[in-house]
Amino acid sequence: MVAPSPFVYWAQDANNIFLKVDLKDIKDPKVNFSKNYVSMAAYGVGAHGSSDYTFSLNLFGDLDSDDEVHQTKMSPRAVEFILKKAKTSWWPRLIKHQQKPAWLKVDFERWKSEDEDFSDSNMENSGAKDVMGDYPELYEKLKRDEFGYVKEDVKKVYLAFYNLTQFIFFTYILVVIGVRFMKEGYDSFPGTYNAVGGVLKFAQLIQFLEVMHPMFGYTKGNPLVALVQVAGRAIVLFAMIEAEPRMQTKPVIFYLFFVWSLIEVIRYPYYITELYKKSIGLLTWLRFTLWIPLYPLGALCEGIIILRNIPYFEETQRFVVSLPNSWNFTFHTPTIMKAYLLLFFFPGIYSLMSHMYRARIKKIGPKRWKSKFN
Repeated sequence: MVAPSPFVYWAQDANNIFLKVDLKDIKDPKVNFSKNYVSMAAYGVGAHGSSDYTFSLNLFGDLDSDDEVHQTKMSPRAVEFILKKAKTSWWPRLIKHQQKPAWLKVDFERWKSEDEDFSDSNMENSGAKDVMGDYPELYEKLKRDEFGYVKEDVKKVYLAFYNLTQFIFFTYILVVIGVRFMKEGYDSFPGTYNAVGGVLKFAQLIQFLEVMHPMFGYTKGNPLVALVQVAGRAIVLFAMIEAEPRMQTKPVIFYLFFVWSLIEVIRYPYYITELYKKSIGLLTWLRFTLWIPLYPLGALCEGIIILRNIPYFEETQRFVVSLPNSWNFTFHTPTIMKAYLLLFFFPGIYSLMSHMYRARIKKIGPKRWKSKFN
């Protein structure tokens, strides 16, 4: 069984590192110092009750090689160390690794400002100042940033995982339909939905999370715009294709899935790079250029699917609500489909293309577009 680690609180000034080990009634302590390493093992009462405890720290900088300059004070309530630095300096963090263990905490009460003079005479004349009382802004920063430790934001980790997951799903779809097409040619088209429909449906369902991301402040953007985009694709997938088996074997399904997936295998990696503020020129160019042919092609495939479904829905009366009924309400799905194609299809494409064009102008700019061809 691995011994647990006690809570260790640390602080520093220009010359020393201060450690306080939150361990009571210590027995048989074993302490080890080296150039840039500190470890301790002891039996005591800590966060896990009475037990053997141990911890080790690979320090960010070097300690003084003279062991006699380091001080150790043991009391019934804690163990305190004052470790002298090899050079007068301020360390951005205590340990080398940017990811700190959960049991390592900041001792705010002992922390001093880097701008202060820590000479004994200055301490006697002006009094020791503490971060909490005299530097409230610095104290808030220390609480937030933990003195140079890079703490992965939960939101960032979640968004990276989400985007990576979606990228894997759509890459899988592309690979499967691509391999099937290379093996069977056009004969692979009727089986496209059976081959990848399940994965696409799952990926489409979790895309509704993208509507909630801006609502919760995880991403920027208008949740209503995201809802229109995600819901529109979901209606085509679930109401127009999943609900009508005869449509699932049409060649247009292959082209639609190919276009959708190709868009997404560019979009999601781009979001990951933006999340970590990394710029890949080719990926950015693809993200804001491939939509020019792919969005109209995808919209055309969706329009064909809706158009070809009208006679099927007329025949089956699928999703139709007829009178009389208890709500005194009627809903004729084929009529809605016709109205959409006549009144909203082309304005919808224009609105989407205009939105993407404005995003392209903002990210790349029209001058870069012209420079590629002049």
